[in-house]
Amino acid sequence: MKESQGLDPNFLDLSARLGNDPLQVQGAGGNTSIKTGKVMWIKASGKELSNSKDENIFVKIDLDAAKAETYGNGDGSCKDTIIDPSIKLRPSIETTFHAILDWPVVTHTHSVVTLVHAISPEGLAAAESKLEGLPYAIVSYVKPGLPLTRLILEAANPETQILVLKNHGLICCGETVLAVSNLIAEVEKRLAMPERRKSPVNPSPSIVPGYTMSDESWISKDPKALKIVRAGSYYPDHVVFLGPSLTENPTAGRVAFLVENEGIYLKSDSTKSQKAMLRCLSDILLRLPSEWNPEPIGACAEAELMNWDAEKYRQSLDSVK
Repeated sequence: MKESQGLDPNFLDLSARLGNDPLQVQGAGGNTSIKTGKVMWIKASGKELSNSKDENIFVKIDLDAAKAETYGNGDGSCKDTIIDPSIKLRPSIETTFHAILDWPVVTHTHSVVTLVHAISPEGLAAAESKLEGLPYAIVSYVKPGLPLTRLILEAANPETQILVLKNHGLICCGETVLAVSNLIAEVEKRLAMPERRKSPVNPSPSIVPGYTMSDESWISKDPKALKIVRAGSYYPDHVVFLGPSLTENPTAGRVAFLVENEGIYLKSDSTKSQKAMLRCLSDILLRLPSEWNPEPIGACAEAELMNWDAEKYRQSLDSVK
């Protein structure tokens, strides 16, 4: 089916590989695209890259129409750029930046090692040094979608192939699937961070019915990690799937709550993406140098994400799995 739609099997392989690696993509996060002439295929909102070879998760859009939405000809959702009107899927909320980046293959991941660097000033300075010699740019944090696309336009030039998104993730672009795959590998190698040992956790009965202790409960016993999670949220998908920060109120009805020196409790019926985002937080904190000072996105940015229709749509798809 996918070959008849014009999709390169190598592109599907790369997309699936990224989607199956929790250090690259968590749950329904991340997106990939490939362009042929005036057409771009991009992952649909709420779909998982891990299913790239098993399901039709990509939508075919009019490339020029998607570019035009960047400049005000549309609302930026690119819903009206889908070539086949019978398709009920929505393009990724990040379709516009895939369209305006003038490379045939574009990948966007929530790479853990990139996030380790991208959530603090010290980390970003280290990333600039480590990526020296590569065609990269740093992009400040802003709400995903059109606002991010416009910042990318300001930060990138025609040669830019790597974009480190502050408090968000990584974009890699190239002429071919192989070139992009190699570029991702090079960035990952340069930004690699050692994983420290975490405190042992002794499972205990939940203090609230319907919740179970998570594997990430070491965070509740680590003073530095505890201080960080109490300060706020550090990237969009944490807010979308887990809510702002981590509540310490077990009666708040949130997906997860934290009890200091005991554990993190997760809803027993939590979705795959929710579990993946809690693991992502743990993976980042285990690699974050103690002298780096991560900066949360802030309450206003959290509120923007919580009240965004595009993200409510993505959450609704996750909840039916």
